[in-house]
Amino acid sequence: MNLFSYILVYRRFLLIVFTLLILLPLPIILHNKEAECAYTLFVVATFWVTEALPLSVTALLPALMFPLFGIMPSKKVASAYFKDFHLLLIGVICLATSIEKWNLHKRIALRMVMMVGVNPAWLTLGFMSSTAFLSMWLSNTSTAAMVMPIVEAVAQQLINAEAEVEATQMTCFSGSINHGLEIDECVNEHETNEKEEKTKPVPGHSNDAGKISSKVELEKNTVTGIKYRTKRDHMMCKLMSLCITYSSTIGGLTTITGTSTNLIFTEHFNMRYPECRCLNFGSWFLLSFPASIIILLLSWIWLQWLFLGFNFKMFKSGKTETVKEKACAEVIKQEYKKLGPIRSQEIVTLVLFIAMALLWFSRDPGFVSGWSALFSEYPGFATDSTVALLIGLLFFLIPAKKLTKTTPTGEIVAFDYSPLITWKEFQSVMPWDIAILVGGGFALADGCEAEAIHVNPLYILIPSTLCTSFAFLLPVANPSNAVVFSYGHLSVMDMVKAGLGINIMGVAVVMLGVFTWMVPMFDLNTYPSWAPAISNGTMP
Repeated sequence: MNLFSYILVYRRFLLIVFTLLILLPLPIILHNKEAECAYTLFVVATFWVTEALPLSVTALLPALMFPLFGIMPSKKVASAYFKDFHLLLIGVICLATSIEKWNLHKRIALRMVMMVGVNPAWLTLGFMSSTAFLSMWLSNTSTAAMVMPIVEAVAQQLINAEAEVEATQMTCFSGSINHGLEIDECVNEHETNEKEEKTKPVPGHSNDAGKISSKVELEKNTVTGIKYRTKRDHMMCKLMSLCITYSSTIGGLTTITGTSTNLIFTEHFNMRYPECRCLNFGSWFLLSFPASIIILLLSWIWLQWLFLGFNFKMFKSGKTETVKEKACAEVIKQEYKKLGPIRSQEIVTLVLFIAMALLWFSRDPGFVSGWSALFSEYPGFATDSTVALLIGLLFFLIPAKKLTKTTPTGEIVAFDYSPLITWKEFQSVMPWDIAILVGGGFALADGCEAEAIHVNPLYILIPSTLCTSFAFLLPVANPSNAVVFSYGHLSVMDMVKAGLGINIMGVAVVMLGVFTWMVPMFDLNTYPSWAPAISNGTMP
């Protein structure tokens, strides 16, 4: 192997070594706590950006370096790795585990899509709405991974229905109608004209029956094997794929538990400014929900225009009319029927889910006294994590089904019961890597505190937190992006074009909110009393 090959093979190891050595003069020459803290911060940031080490392993570096540099004692650093955030995460993952185990998420998604209809524009909005709603409570990745197989089945049916319609039309036009294949399109002049408009030949190909087979081979998805008969078919697949990943990200903005970014921000903020008590599940929902709705609707219109073209006719509502739409509706109905009647386990999970949301909203809504006022003797003791743990523990207690065994005499008897979720099932869903990664962020924050500008901290922190989640541009920017990209419908440039527009719209909407409805909620134009007092731009 030549030198370049060795460098390529061991590039991560070399990056780690050179990063540590190149930055080493910083603490050696300056030799103060600020420089030593900056050295740790730069090393961790470099490893996180380059992923030279696994992200969670890099997050453990502050626990090693802060005690060695004398910045923080080991016990204090270790306490940063398990905070109130982690208890909240545990409770939420208990809920997510039960939702996924009993297929409640799939039932919700399919029902919402059935409600909006199967017109392409409304179908896309239905998928986006259901995905965004699920992403408020589940991780973006698991939501995208759950919904995409449904989208893929619908896309396959759309393409098959289009092929059947065109083949039938060609039979009708040639004058040899096969009555065994006759469908409504042949006798409905309006729909025939509509289909003719939709199935115009691709340039360079004729539209006669003899060349339909060559048109089918025009383009093929190498991952799923789906054949795109027309460019519009391919564009529809791209549209439906992107609407899933983008709406999962947008939905996660709405709740504190929706993304790890929101969780990290609220935990750090509540630790840094304990006297504020202005950020909780209800207040975060009120500030972020309008922005999420606006971004979701703008994204829907943007994606429709980008991939299918904008036409007011696409927003028509009413009964299903075309064969293509009927076929699509049938796929969704069949998927829903496979779930069977709703089970008791799903009902209990739904009740606990609603109870958790109501308890979060009503703990301290702000405009009226919440249930936390019942514990006025201990103000601030009960938090959103208290609710999450209460509901989370119930999932391990409430019986889901009886466990039976066969006795030597052949009799089947019950000997125990299985709860809604087991610890093993919880462990398989719990993102321990995220828990460690967040803990490392808290440790870094504890070692790098300072106040510099005389503005309301929320004025900067709220838009920064929301905009950090705008990972729409590349497949590697977000795990849910990678999930939909793996289906093979999209190219990187598709995501760049679509994501750039949504990034711009997202930032614009957030800034609109910061200057309008968020101002009275948190009195953003004044420096709050709960923030540290500043004199002449320096800390006292």
